[in-house]
Amino acid sequence: MATLTHFDEQGASRMVDISNKEITDRIAVAQAKVIMKPETFRLIMDKKIQKGDVLEVARVAGIMAAKQTFSLIPMCHPLNLASVKIDYTNNSVDTIDVFSEVRVSGKTGVEMEAITAAAICAITIYDMCKSLDKEMIISDMHLVRKSGGKSGTFAFGKNHA
Repeated sequence: MATLTHFDEQGASRMVDISNKEITDRIAVAQAKVIMKPETFRLIMDKKIQKGDVLEVARVAGIMAAKQTFSLIPMCHPLNLASVKIDYTNNSVDTIDVFSEVRVSGKTGVEMEAITAAAICAITIYDMCKSLDKEMIISDMHLVRKSGGKSGTFAFGKNHA
């Protein structure tokens, strides 16, 4: 049975001690979906939302969020991130898929940073469009893959045997 590393032997919360870990290149990719009315989708794609270019504002928000993850999630280490990228795909009708990729050379992974970036990016899309579409749905937020570190590579859906 796996032990939870954020608790000591007495059950007290703690930040994991990474001082003896090796520095390795680590990458994590996360995803979130934003589902909306087709009219809202078209306004975003045509850059006709009055608040500005929704996808570019959301991209900046996602990058900023990755850099602040340690201040949002109690046991996360502050990291000197090497790269944060936000990309989008869409189904040309009503859904925007957000993908965040975070890289670091360090002693701990960047899964939480990638998930936080995707989440805040999706929330920013919602915030910028909520006056037009209060029924938007943020869904399917998850880690897509990660590599580096002692636990190796993980790919969503390939590790559930």
